[in-house]
Amino acid sequence: MFVGLDNFKDLFANPAFYVSLLVTFKFMLYTVPTCILIALLMAALSNRKLRGIGAYQWVFSLPVVISVATGSTIWLLLFHPSTGMLNYFLSLVGMEPISWLSDQKWALFSVSLVTVWMNIGFAYIVLLGGMKGISRDIYESAMIDGSTAIHSFFRITMPLLSPTFFFLSIVSIIGSFQAFGQIYILTRGGPSRSTQVIVHDIYEEAFINFQFGTASAKALVLFFIILLLTFIQFRFGEKKVHYQ
Repeated sequence: MFVGLDNFKDLFANPAFYVSLLVTFKFMLYTVPTCILIALLMAALSNRKLRGIGAYQWVFSLPVVISVATGSTIWLLLFHPSTGMLNYFLSLVGMEPISWLSDQKWALFSVSLVTVWMNIGFAYIVLLGGMKGISRDIYESAMIDGSTAIHSFFRITMPLLSPTFFFLSIVSIIGSFQAFGQIYILTRGGPSRSTQVIVHDIYEEAFINFQFGTASAKALVLFFIILLLTFIQFRFGEKKVHYQ
């Protein structure tokens, strides 16, 4: 039976949908800038010709080969309230244990931490590749003119990495809106929907509540949100991209 726009009417009248959207945007803000900044620091520190630097580059990029299920299970053990290593380290410095995944104040932070760790390997490889693509002649010319390493980083490296940042920001934002595996394994959207991102909300609506019409409407809304954000990035962000 054709229902027209009834699924969308029910969707936009449901306050829980807006909660999942808010959680998703917060999750994006927690993970995307943090991951890019840490990966940038790691790439800048390892973009050198030093003995053994290849081993550090391999270690920094290692999370990219770990699956979401494996990485989430590892962190699930670390987050355990009584036997987890994180609370053990807190006890060594005299701090109270934290309910990382069952406390509303910490659950989204904990899931975001796991996501940053899982995504940082890909971001590191992309940024390191961008840095290696910058000609050394540019840096040598800047050194002859008296430029310091910090000045060269902000005046040469950062502008010439703008295409890499542009690509990485688009891919990372899309990925943050599609996050599901780590949330399903670690929190199942809880506690009290504090980690209920929109993809997990769609999953519950379709395969637990069996409301496939409403789930399809949510998926379509998610598609248009990602499309709008990507369009905004191309419309305004690409103007600041400098190609070598």
